[in-house]
Amino acid sequence: MTVSLHSPGRINKLQLKNRLILAPMQQHKGTPEGHATDYHVQHYGRRAADVGLVIIESTAVSSEGRLYQDDIGIYSDAHIEDLGKVVKAVHARGARIFIQLSHGGRKSHPLPDERLLAPSSIAFNAEYRLPFAASEAELELLIDRYRKAALRSQAAGFDGIELHAAHGYLLHQFLSPVTNRRTDSYGGSVNNRIRFVHRVTAAVREAVGSDYPVQIRVSASDYDPAGLLPLQVADFIAQLEPLIDAVHVSSGGITPVRPLDVHPGYQIPYAAVVKSKTALPVIAVGGIHGSALAERVVAEQLADFVAIGRPMLEEPDFAGQLLDRKPSPIL
Repeated sequence: MTVSLHSPGRINKLQLKNRLILAPMQQHKGTPEGHATDYHVQHYGRRAADVGLVIIESTAVSSEGRLYQDDIGIYSDAHIEDLGKVVKAVHARGARIFIQLSHGGRKSHPLPDERLLAPSSIAFNAEYRLPFAASEAELELLIDRYRKAALRSQAAGFDGIELHAAHGYLLHQFLSPVTNRRTDSYGGSVNNRIRFVHRVTAAVREAVGSDYPVQIRVSASDYDPAGLLPLQVADFIAQLEPLIDAVHVSSGGITPVRPLDVHPGYQIPYAAVVKSKTALPVIAVGGIHGSALAERVVAEQLADFVAIGRPMLEEPDFAGQLLDRKPSPIL
């Protein structure tokens, strides 16, 4: 049977009405305390009608891990109610919704009295502070914060969780030899560099149970000679496979270096490599803005789902256009 964008999909036991996903993108509309607002309710609700799944923007598991001070967070029980309103708005449009749990590591913008934490004391660039190499005690605390954030995510009504291990943020920083220069059990060998990510993922899985969807977003290339390559990232996924339900494949972000050629679907080959090495559902993202290309991705099984980002910012009904539907009514 040929799969199309219209075909239902599944992540763990969660049924999705089609193969289109709203990709997570920062909105910079959170309160100083990290709360979601009516803006988020309207933004995500408006774009939910024609996609099977909404993944909301990077949501901090810890105050010092916010990417920017206008980001949202889930590091306090006080955040649950406002995020729950976002969930209800998306469910009202017939879509499912995941939260993206994140810590920026060395790419965070903590308050002046908060520690900037990373695997190693290496700054991203001159615009960022020099981070502290997190102690093992601090890593234990961070693992617990991911665990608590996962429980809060369930309490808010989210249908699943995406762990952000891409774009140069904390989990990615542990995986990449570019940013992980540790000499303890969390650095050096491949098995050591995945240890923190594995422990975070295991803590989240234990907290939410076996039937609750947990997926991970990865950067399949660091665009750096010393960095990660797609097959290496596929090997990481193989180690995490017993704990996760899907993989969202992106690229870059570990350094300021950007890909030289950003053409339509430029990241699809990365998703295809990962898919060739795992039985898990794979999400492709990155410049997949035409219906023919999007259909090809799922029909040829290069990936199982297609995530759309920037076009949905400019045109909330973009997913419907890919599905050849009429614009959704504005609520």
